[in-house]
Amino acid sequence: MAQNKALDGKVVIVTGAGRGIGREIALLAAREGAKVVVNDPGGAADGSGTSAAPAEEVVEEIRKAGGTAVANFETVAEAVPASKIVKTAIDSFGKLDGVVNNAGILRDAIFHRMSVDAFEAVIKVHLMGSFYVSHAAARLFREQESGSFVHFTSTSGLVGNFGQANYAAAKLGIVGLSKSIALDMNRFNVRSNCVSPFAWSRLIGTIPTETEAQKERVARIQQMGPEKIAPLSVFLLGDAAKDVTGQIFAVRMNEIFLMGQSRPLRSVHRADGWNCETIGEHAIPALKGSFYPLDRSADVFSWDAI
Repeated sequence: MAQNKALDGKVVIVTGAGRGIGREIALLAAREGAKVVVNDPGGAADGSGTSAAPAEEVVEEIRKAGGTAVANFETVAEAVPASKIVKTAIDSFGKLDGVVNNAGILRDAIFHRMSVDAFEAVIKVHLMGSFYVSHAAARLFREQESGSFVHFTSTSGLVGNFGQANYAAAKLGIVGLSKSIALDMNRFNVRSNCVSPFAWSRLIGTIPTETEAQKERVARIQQMGPEKIAPLSVFLLGDAAKDVTGQIFAVRMNEIFLMGQSRPLRSVHRADGWNCETIGEHAIPALKGSFYPLDRSADVFSWDAI
């Protein structure tokens, strides 16, 4: 266990903590002194199936290192099971100080081929799951007038990507959720921030590798381990981050980015108002120079990770 513990005495929940990024966050949180609820139903990357093994293995690893943790196998995708994750923290440790909404699945498909089920399933786990767990914890945080939420977003939503309309919609929705929580609960000393990770995980492992360009992209991502995401996530749970709320961060290897939030870029005005003709003749030509191109995440973050 660490000597100077950032989370000494705190109780935190990490959803989707059986593997990948969630696992690394749970392990580091425990090393930093937290008692951890390791939540993971143990499903496949697409959300199918269940297994107790991933969460139990992380709990065992934490305990062997001298830390304290309990496993929880509930799904975040339904309100009642999600509330039981919070109940596990209270029943096991008597309180709750932080929530990391990391659980996720992928069901990628090009938009016109994406099924309704694939869209709804991803929204349920990512966006609704973040809401359900946060909503259950918010009442506790309000009463004790403290607490921290760390939600996981993605550049698929912040910037864009092919074949991920469901995932992008969920991840950008989480940004709005986080900002709303930050605004509504700031007076109760409750913080809410987003982290957008660049890291190799089993979800990223579903990226196709059919072309040379795709193979090269995956090879670059594989160099970015999930352990690189954990320090910022754990820091945001601690008291040292008491003045950090309503922000969106990205982490890529040893880089931390503060991401922008939507603000006006340019404006046009006509004293007599607009019609379809004048919009086409005046407004769009005036604004077009500031239009965003159809960028993907890889276009914006085009340099090698450092």
